[in-house]
Formats: sequence, structure tokens, C-alpha cells
Amino acid sequence: MPELPEVETTRAGLAPHLTGRTIAAVTLRRPDLRWPIPPEVAAQLPGQRIDAIRRRAKYLLLDTHAGSALLHLGMSGSLRVLAPDVPLRAHDHVDIALDSGQVLRFNDPRRFGCLLWQAPGETHALLRDLGPEPLDDAFDGAYLFRASRGRRAPVKAFLMDQRIIVGVGNIYATEALHAAGISPLREAGRIARERYVRLAAEIRRILAYAIGRGGTTLRDFISPDGAPGYFEQELSAYGRGGLPCPSCGAPLQQALIAQRTTVWCPRCQR
Repeated sequence: MPELPEVETTRAGLAPHLTGRTIAAVTLRRPDLRWPIPPEVAAQLPGQRIDAIRRRAKYLLLDTHAGSALLHLGMSGSLRVLAPDVPLRAHDHVDIALDSGQVLRFNDPRRFGCLLWQAPGETHALLRDLGPEPLDDAFDGAYLFRASRGRRAPVKAFLMDQRIIVGVGNIYATEALHAAGISPLREAGRIARERYVRLAAEIRRILAYAIGRGGTTLRDFISPDGAPGYFEQELSAYGRGGLPCPSCGAPLQQALIAQRTTVWCPRCQR
């Protein structure tokens, strides 16, 4: 599933093509994706100017005066800006036509993504209980330490809880814990403040670097221009179970934590 860097790469790639453009028409080729597409999407978006394209967690919002289209790429979704005569592919479910003559096309083979609606002045239910953005000033080691007190869940599961911190999924939680030298098996509430300070710094560093590298291409994700992300070529732990740790050479171990495959170094991560 695309994580924060992949969604931010998508947002940055789309922004020059969408911001300031007027929506000419909306074509829905099916009434639902993961959930039914609200009628406001087709009824209220045409004629509206796109004031901004924002990211909140792993969601994208197209802001207009009438409200915001709320998009999630799910497991395999992609958004591309195309000429209107580009032939349709299987699973091209939504077209948002722009006054530039181009079309924003949403393709989602597995239909785990969504296209929803957020009315002006409201916060969609999917966004209300989300934690801070890991690249914002509100996120640091002191915050993680406070939030972790009394929690017995493994720190890997703690980091992937979107109510604690948004956008850090399996890939980047694995990489950040390896870089910080913290075992993903440790109880979140039994990790000291100074170790959370380092972990928060590594989360910020790795996410920022991955954004600069265009995200991580795993299975389905590519950016709006069709180019892959390149951070996958530099992964230290994720997907490398049984291979040598790049720091010490010990074989990396692998197990399931919170139903997700986790890889760590038994020597470097304590």
C-alpha cells in the first residue's frame, strides 16, 4: 500500500496540473470503489476551481469552494493527468476533466481506494481521529514518549497506529526502527525517552529522503508521470529477511507483527 512518501510524491506531481484549474466534468464509470461514491462528487465538482491539492495522512484532498474531493489510493490505485483521447484501460473508474483539456484519471484494479466528499468547514470522519503528521513540528520524540506510556503493544504496531502518527506504514516503520537500533518486538511503553528522540529523528529523516527519491516502488505504485520511486533500491531491512544486515552482517530475522511482515537485525536492534 502506498505510504506517506508515495502519496506526497503523487500530490507534488499533480499540483502543477490541477491547482487553479476549473473542473469541466466528472465521469464515474462505476458507483463505488471501496465505498459508494457520494452524489456530491458528480453534482458539485463540475464548474468548481481547484484551489489546492492537499495531503492528510495517506489521503489526498482536492479543495474547491463547494467542498473537497477526498481520495485514497488503496492498495493499487494511481492518479494520472492525461490527454482526454488516451485509451481507457481496465479499472479506469473515474475521470475528472479540466479546463486545460486534460483529464485526471483514477485507476484502481483492486478497488480498495476511495473517492469521497468533505463539505466546507467539516472534517470527514476518516480524518477526525488521525494523529500528527510526522514531518510537522508537533511530532517529535517527546510526543512519542508521552503517547507510548502504558502501551504494551510492540513498538512496530504502535508506530503503524494512525491515531498515534499518520502515514508511517510497514515499509517506513521497519526502516526507521532499524536505523534507530530499536527492536520492533519491544513493548512501546518500555522504551526510554532518549530512544524515542532518536526514533522520531530517523522517521523524519527517512520519510523526507524517500520523498526526495520519489517514494518506494513495490508492486503497484508509480508516480503520476509514470516514473517509479527509487527508495526501494536503498532499503536496509524491509523485504530483506534472511539477508545480511547492512550494518553488522548478521542475518536479518523476519516475523509477523500486527499481521504485517517485519524484518529486523537481532544484533543491532534491541
